[in-house]
Amino acid sequence: MELTTVWFVLIAVLWTGYFVLEGFDFGVGVLMPLIARDEAERRAVVRTIGPVWDGNEVWLLVAGGATFAAFPEWYATLFSGFYVPLFLILLALIVRGVALEYRGKSDSVKGWDRAFFWGSLGPAFLWGVAFANIVRGVPLDSRHEYAGSLFDLLNPYALLGGAATLTLFTLHGAVFLALRTEGVLREAAARVARQAGLLALGTGGAFLLLTQLDSGKPVTWGTAAVAAAGIAGALAATARGRDGWAFTANAVAIAAVTATLFGNLWPNVMPALDPANSLTVANASSTPYTLTVMTWVAVIFTPVVLGYQAWTYWVFRKRLTAG
Repeated sequence: MELTTVWFVLIAVLWTGYFVLEGFDFGVGVLMPLIARDEAERRAVVRTIGPVWDGNEVWLLVAGGATFAAFPEWYATLFSGFYVPLFLILLALIVRGVALEYRGKSDSVKGWDRAFFWGSLGPAFLWGVAFANIVRGVPLDSRHEYAGSLFDLLNPYALLGGAATLTLFTLHGAVFLALRTEGVLREAAARVARQAGLLALGTGGAFLLLTQLDSGKPVTWGTAAVAAAGIAGALAATARGRDGWAFTANAVAIAAVTATLFGNLWPNVMPALDPANSLTVANASSTPYTLTVMTWVAVIFTPVVLGYQAWTYWVFRKRLTAG
């Protein structure tokens, strides 16, 4: 397998890890006003992600860094063309991080809780908008520069993609809260998970169906089916009170959605409306020497990062209660 293919797959894996792990962070932020009735419950909700949320964001940094190093043309076109939505995502992540750090040090937490909510909802929606546009194709000129406007990115298909990721991450946050809490909080999270699961099945199913009809490949019909089965499995497991299985099933669904998007993208990394101007893994990649060095660095350090993160989740695995 060529190194350009290896790094396309690795970048897809990094985005999958980011959406699976940060996805429940976003969901917890979106659900906090709905589930937590008082300060003790809100504090318990925040504590469920307190030890892990910043570690989850490492996947985004690595995915962005790997894209820059392995496919610099893709990185340049993406960050110049999608400047406003990516800036809004970055701003929301900063606001959200500040809210998580400072709400425990403030006498008045309402403002920080609003920042936590909007800082979670914004990226959960905008990531779907961004990836829907990438898969659908955008106007690129002959120099591979984005030739559209912000409003071109806000098309109905992309907005449906945003709704799909928002509902899917909200479901992920609900099953995570059911897994990590006890008592009233767990019951509320399970109740919301059943409602969010139906929404995720509807919006996510519609988004993947349109994606498959427009640019689907035989293999991605399979991953799309796995995604639908994962959400259905999360609903069934939640109904039976099997919180661990519900979280696992929904994690599989998120991984399958990401695999469907990247599978339909290949061999492009950013398709253009005029196929002659598309960025591919061949014309957007770095030199073979750079990719070789990156591969050795990944082989050495990836197990270390994965081991540390797994240890963190194991240490903070106990359920939490309000109070």
